[in-house]
Amino acid sequence: MAANITIPDFSIAPRIDQVGVEERASRFTKRSLKNETKINGLKLALNMIDLTTLEGKDTDGKVKQLCYKAMHLHDAYPGLPTVAAICVYPSMVSVAKKALGDSGIKVASVSTAFPSGQAPREVKIRDTKFAINQGADEIDMVISRGKFHQGEYNFVFDEIAAIKEVCGTTTLKVILETGELGTYDKVRRASDIAMYAGADFIKTSTGKIAPAATMPVTLVMLEAIRDFYYKTGKRISMKPAGGISKAKLALHYLVMLNEVLGEEWMNNQYFRFGASSLANDILMQLMKQKTGVYQSADYFSND
Repeated sequence: MAANITIPDFSIAPRIDQVGVEERASRFTKRSLKNETKINGLKLALNMIDLTTLEGKDTDGKVKQLCYKAMHLHDAYPGLPTVAAICVYPSMVSVAKKALGDSGIKVASVSTAFPSGQAPREVKIRDTKFAINQGADEIDMVISRGKFHQGEYNFVFDEIAAIKEVCGTTTLKVILETGELGTYDKVRRASDIAMYAGADFIKTSTGKIAPAATMPVTLVMLEAIRDFYYKTGKRISMKPAGGISKAKLALHYLVMLNEVLGEEWMNNQYFRFGASSLANDILMQLMKQKTGVYQSADYFSND
């Protein structure tokens, strides 16, 4: 963190108006979009996806298939953007890196004993170094939620800072696992800790527990990013992950992003969707706009 940025006292509890946040979040779902705006929004959302497979049964073949899909989303629809990244376990980074070649699609790797985060710091550092050495462009780490709930905020801060030091210029996404934090106040506090510790992205969830991403939680995190930018001049990126599988919902998120943070954040450098099935629904909606009819789901790969 730059020397001119003052680290706040994280023990001072933030206060988030739960009713207000939920009311504001619900309003973003009621915006009316013109057809051209909707198509542009769907293409933008497609370009913001981190296409993800994080299963114990992942194989080289499954990862290669996912990479092929990332580069060939729908051959019958020319001019589509690619997704932003493929997100895999560290052991699959080299497979994805080779499969993607010079496509420009990034390889993201989860790290730090994902999804639990329950490992000693030296193990988390080795996990991160391994992923980077295998070719990861981005690291998605998880915070130590147990330490956070014990009020050991400096421990959480120092751990994120240590992982960021290992990452160097490699992009660091910090997963808060908001479904385990419990309140919007805690989501805000964890967001602040992550950003001041050096996160490039703050991310809602691992996708392994429910609830994962929600619009109110994402709104709290976007407002934390806005306030951090006003204080420091540094733009932090956002990644809601888990539970976003429908194109319509993705558009609601983009409306919220635009109204809270503005045009500067409306690109995949500053906003991502962590998803495995969202791409298919967006493709179905785009083909409906193009042809007037829905294609069968059989036209789209499951991976």
